[in-house]
Amino acid sequence: MRLLFCILFTLAPFFNLLSESAGQDWKELSGEHFIVYFTQDDKFAKDVLEESEVYYRNIASELGYPRYSEFWLWEKRVKIYIYPDHQSFLAASGQPEWSKGVAEYKTKQILSYAWSKGFTESLLPHEIAHLIFRDFVGFKGEIPLWLDEGVAQWMEEPKRREVKRLARQKLETNSFMVLEDMMHLDIRNVKYKELVYIRPALSNDKRQGVLFLSAENLIDIYYLESVSLVGFLMEKYGGDSFTNFCREMRDGKTVDEALRIAYPTHIHSIAELEEKWKEYLEKTD
Repeated sequence: MRLLFCILFTLAPFFNLLSESAGQDWKELSGEHFIVYFTQDDKFAKDVLEESEVYYRNIASELGYPRYSEFWLWEKRVKIYIYPDHQSFLAASGQPEWSKGVAEYKTKQILSYAWSKGFTESLLPHEIAHLIFRDFVGFKGEIPLWLDEGVAQWMEEPKRREVKRLARQKLETNSFMVLEDMMHLDIRNVKYKELVYIRPALSNDKRQGVLFLSAENLIDIYYLESVSLVGFLMEKYGGDSFTNFCREMRDGKTVDEALRIAYPTHIHSIAELEEKWKEYLEKTD
């Protein structure tokens, strides 16, 4: 089964987007924490603004993000640009063809285009979560990219139960990458559909294996594994421990050190995280 959520939402790159110079005739709607720029369909833009405010509150609360004065207010509001079609979005953002939306951390912008299916239910919370998460953890710590992507997907609440089923299915067929490999993989560099990507496989019997993956399959597996790992930490050990885990990395701890501090009686290394996660999936209904 194709994992649709993995190809619908791209990750947030570390460069300035070209939204303001893309030659669009923008209309504008302003809210407390967001400004929506759009070219057509006023109702859709209004729905986006209203849903954004709801997601902002819910995601910040779930991540344990500390609220402080002037957070995303006034000139610090997040700007959401809704392009009229996919091609104009790609031209403005420089994203790969499979991308449907992107969040830019440093300028607090979200870019996408006017597609209705899944926009407010999935893309919007996904990209807002990217921004809130990075506001919390910053850029100086050892924050693996899979964790950033996993958090963003976890905030797409309707898909959480489906993630468990698909993750268990992949695990049973030895179709997951080794977590240590994911720690060093920059999925943003996977841009060429014609290439075959060779990655070490995570097998149930602990023997070494190899995956031969198309770009699309690699992206699918990376995203599914990322959100499944975050879901495991959230559901098994709770949001407070997860917040502590992220905070420790923000403050300079390595991933292994942060795991030992946040989960002192359960997880002490990346390898142990992988093992506990596998056990959790095997017991999932």
